[in-house]
Amino acid sequence: MALSDFLAELDALAREATTAMEAASDDESLEAVRVEFLGAKSGRFKHVQKGLGKVDKADKPAAGKRLNEVKNHLAAALESAQAQLANRPAETGDSSGFDPTLPGLRPRLGHLHPITQTIAELTDIMGRLGFTVTEGPEVEDLWHNFEALNIPLEHPARDPLDNFYLATAAADGSPKWLMRSQTSTVQIRVMEKTKPPVRIISLGRVYRPDTADATHYPMFHQIEGLLVDRHVTMADLKSILRLFATSFFEDDVHIRFRPSFFPFTEPSVEVDMSWEGRWIEMGGAGMVDPNVLRAVGYDPEEVTGLAFGLGIERICARRHGVSDIREFYKNDVRFLHQF
Repeated sequence: MALSDFLAELDALAREATTAMEAASDDESLEAVRVEFLGAKSGRFKHVQKGLGKVDKADKPAAGKRLNEVKNHLAAALESAQAQLANRPAETGDSSGFDPTLPGLRPRLGHLHPITQTIAELTDIMGRLGFTVTEGPEVEDLWHNFEALNIPLEHPARDPLDNFYLATAAADGSPKWLMRSQTSTVQIRVMEKTKPPVRIISLGRVYRPDTADATHYPMFHQIEGLLVDRHVTMADLKSILRLFATSFFEDDVHIRFRPSFFPFTEPSVEVDMSWEGRWIEMGGAGMVDPNVLRAVGYDPEEVTGLAFGLGIERICARRHGVSDIREFYKNDVRFLHQF
């Protein structure tokens, strides 16, 4: 083989290999180029190197020198291509049209459920009116849920169809525990341990097997208030409820009492609040029945008391103009996001 032919083949290989290495876009494609040109067994440089044995003996020193130069050149080109890929910024996806000077997207944050918001605000309002918040168990015994509240055994309020009794029984087979049907049970627990005067509210879940409709739900929340002291009257009851309503609704809300009956209050009233030209039932209230006072060791000749229980769902619905309390429990984010 003529020296000129050998050198021409080396130069062509060097140009082609250098171009391919510079064009490699990632480590995988660069490795493919390295194997093609510099592979130990089947690389194209290895194939050209075999041609050195065919060069005339007199020309071999010049051919060998050029062969080493090309080999070193290719090694340097490979190292340069590898360094260039290593220093390239990491890919972050398609950034077409991205402008880093524009403001970012504000993350969408969650917030408290409207019922939870209402409970917090009611707690604050009643606190300013001098009431202390108390809590009690949601699973109650019959004494605190019925007997101490002047609800005798034969009273229809104890019917299994009107309560969630638990699958436990006393020695005689009668029910022993139930999910509380009103937060009045907390009043009994407080009065058993506290001497008058008492000024408390309790807020929490209560359970009744009601058919769900626009104003009823089998699980709902109540705010229950109790004031026991000397010379407490129905006038105090109406004043407290009016102050509460105007503080929460922030306008002139009218309060109406309708005669009613509850075993634990006497006299008893239904409390209505005006809403868009019509009256909405908000809950029950009245003067604490003397039998309830006696059951906890109070003397009804010395003290009197008032009590009220209002549905928090109805109060929340009245505040926000919601016509159906079932909306609060559908977990529709589009609805809840409004509050």
